[in-house]
Amino acid sequence: MNFITELTASYSQNASPEKAGPMEKYMKNNFVYHGLKTELRRSLQKAALEKHKDEVKNNAREIALALYGKKEREFHYSAIEILMIELKKKFVKQDIDLIEKILVTHPWWDSVDTISKYLLGGYLEQFPEEKYEVIERFSASENMWLNRAAIIFQLGYKKATNESLLFSECEKHCQSKEFFIQKAIGWALREYAKTNPEAVKNFVASASLKPLSSREALKNL
Repeated sequence: MNFITELTASYSQNASPEKAGPMEKYMKNNFVYHGLKTELRRSLQKAALEKHKDEVKNNAREIALALYGKKEREFHYSAIEILMIELKKKFVKQDIDLIEKILVTHPWWDSVDTISKYLLGGYLEQFPEEKYEVIERFSASENMWLNRAAIIFQLGYKKATNESLLFSECEKHCQSKEFFIQKAIGWALREYAKTNPEAVKNFVASASLKPLSSREALKNL
């Protein structure tokens, strides 16, 4: 596709090995980077999007998957951002398969958190009748990143947060030894505490959370 060809060339031409090294180290060497800082990457991405606007709009899902097939991390970020723009309030039921696929492909906290909040969260706002089935499946998965997504997908919901679902997910995983799960529980509760601090205080007091989760949950209270 013309957009991918243009974006690939643009990223390669602006690559910075000097910057790539520290970026890769920060991400525990899980990924290869071109060394593009976020501001520059988005500027290059925007230029390519403007030239191939219709192509991207009509093929957003296919383009995102193709970008996810590339090794450099910047392409994964671009894929997520394209889906955030093109699918917002325009999801179709089958998009849950796409969301799950990118959650478990090249997963790390940076991609999983954005996908969970804006794509999974947005999808379940549009299709609330799918919420319990999807979250139960993700929560029961052996994939830790799907577990994390099930805990944090309501981060942007505020007063629309399903409190019982949030608390049940936190309880379900509260004994996990995984750092990223303990942090997710604390983060999800801390965010909900902005809406209902007393409910969070009471939950933390009664639940058997790991110390890390409790500290994170009560950090701003």
